[in-house]
Amino acid sequence: MDALGTAPAMIVHRLPVGDGHVMHVEEHGDPRGIPALVLHGGPGSGQSPVLRSFLDPGRYRILCPDQRGAGQSTPQGSIASNTLAHLLADLRLLRGTLGVGQWLVVGGSWGATLALAHALDDPGAVSGLLLRNVFLARPQDIEAFFAGAVRQGGPVWQALAQRAAQASLPLLACLSEVFTQGTREAQRTLATAWSAWEQRLSGEPVRAPDDEALARLVHRYRIQGHYLRHGCWLDDPPLLARCRALPRVPIVAVHGTADAICPPEGTVALQRCTEGAVRVHWVEGAGHQASDPRMLAALRQAAERAC
Repeated sequence: MDALGTAPAMIVHRLPVGDGHVMHVEEHGDPRGIPALVLHGGPGSGQSPVLRSFLDPGRYRILCPDQRGAGQSTPQGSIASNTLAHLLADLRLLRGTLGVGQWLVVGGSWGATLALAHALDDPGAVSGLLLRNVFLARPQDIEAFFAGAVRQGGPVWQALAQRAAQASLPLLACLSEVFTQGTREAQRTLATAWSAWEQRLSGEPVRAPDDEALARLVHRYRIQGHYLRHGCWLDDPPLLARCRALPRVPIVAVHGTADAICPPEGTVALQRCTEGAVRVHWVEGAGHQASDPRMLAALRQAAERAC
């Protein structure tokens, strides 16, 4: 905060990361504060103000990158040269470019996955992890989401499953082909159905997106389908097994007990795997939504104690 008690203006960075990709990064809070890296979910979702809303801008230097192809990073929706290894290299480049020694890494859902992978890839960079609704990218985590969509998500999902069966393809391969090779109408139809299924699982009213939001959803789900089709490049060895080597830094996981997208069992497994190194705060009755006031209150309390 400055002498008048007002937060500094947002700083925007446009960082070329290679392969034609440019990372959009927003910086909020105190430039001299404790660095906090906020990782969005998806993959492909992009940043949102709610993801940083529980961090005190008078205490933290809040760094919010849009991952490759996501949000305001360009080219939007691109899956070329877009893998987990690329994202990890981008975080290394971002830290070096901004002159950050260590940062508190904050992430929910896929953001929590990437936070764990980053801590394993660059352990010296991480002062602590604050995770929300952990997603471990296990085959059973991915399969359960799409099996439910086929059973209960409506005719678009059932038609996709039938098409995959006729072509002897995995459902995710067929889904990814829609977003890379399908017509504009097919992509928008599937994106609408995917969004509706997520809203149902989150306990939200199902609302049809307008044209602008639908274009963003197509970009998002192209990336997400690409990552999930490849197991997020975390299946050999599995992320959970890798987490035994997490750095000895404070790790807090905040998880809603009613999350149907990233079930609580994932956080239980992470805590067990790390032999209790992960401190868990259960948010009773909360689901997947980062905007749930109960979730935000728990995250705010955890952030206040993080450093």
